[in-house]
Amino acid sequence: MQLTEYLHKQKAQKDILLMTHLVLGYPSFAVNREVIKQMVDNGVDLIEMQIPFSEPMADGPMILKANQDSLENGTKVRDCLDFAAEITGTHQIPFLFMTYYNILFKYGVEEFFKKAVEINIKGFIVPDLPPEEGEEFLALAKKYDLAPIMIYAPTSTEERMKELANHANGFIYCVARRGVTGKKTDFDQDFGDYMARCRRSTDLPLAVGFGISDKEDVDFLTGQADIAVIGTKTIRLIDEKGPEAVGPFIAGLR
Repeated sequence: MQLTEYLHKQKAQKDILLMTHLVLGYPSFAVNREVIKQMVDNGVDLIEMQIPFSEPMADGPMILKANQDSLENGTKVRDCLDFAAEITGTHQIPFLFMTYYNILFKYGVEEFFKKAVEINIKGFIVPDLPPEEGEEFLALAKKYDLAPIMIYAPTSTEERMKELANHANGFIYCVARRGVTGKKTDFDQDFGDYMARCRRSTDLPLAVGFGISDKEDVDFLTGQADIAVIGTKTIRLIDEKGPEAVGPFIAGLR
């Protein structure tokens, strides 16, 4: 089943879907394994697994530190691919890779796509690759039937959104505000106008991330977005209360 088809099917049963994020190898693959199980058991609809990179430009201090700590612990791309193969074989929801283009480039872009298909990854989020520079990436996404997730920002014009949508598949990731991940997002009239522009520009499902951290945020997004994305909050929970805190947190979001 293609990613968009799966999302439409899930959305027919739920008011809003949940996507979570974790950094592979942080604080360890053993903790990743436990946290993913808790996420899936408590109703998460899809998960983005971040392959750590030394300069994650879209990420705030907490996810930046998680990337750096994972790399310092010795995490390699090969380890992430092996772990992803185990996870997609264990859980039945879609998993995506989020990373930066240098990871794909150094691995070999087509080889990375081939491996992703082999281990049942459903799509890629690559925030530092605009479509103007991603001709090979987009051609391979089509060839291997993997979803290239495009990213909207509040600064995007409607024309730019439509252009991005022409290259997208799966869903559109709508960044809730300017800046990097981790900071609490204040939802106001400008946000409603932004979401209306997003909706006019594409028929794909809309995911909203950056600063989504509690049930109040998820409730606010219900009816405006199709998917709420929870990232930094779960990493903070693991750091402060341990991985066992993730399940109850996810269960309380919806």
